[in-house]
Amino acid sequence: MNNTKVQSLRCQVEKWLTPTTQVHVTAFGRTHLDGGRYVCIETRQPAGSRALFFFRHDDGCWRVFPPAADARRFRMRREITFAGITD
Repeated sequence: MNNTKVQSLRCQVEKWLTPTTQVHVTAFGRTHLDGGRYVCIETRQPAGSRALFFFRHDDGCWRVFPPAADARRFRMRREITFAGITD
């Protein structure tokens, strides 16, 4: 089985946002940290809306968490922001 197909953006959206019938791309682009790709997908349901960010990893797979290097940078940036230190 091809891992990239299993971890495609379509498969991940279906996995995380099913059983909804309509999804919308609300944002996409590249992260400021390393230029990695991201997509924000939103679904509206009677119970409310849900949105998830999907990140493309170096192996071509899409996942709901950023690549490890980005995750460390996000965490460090958040800690710096909470400490009141600015760039």
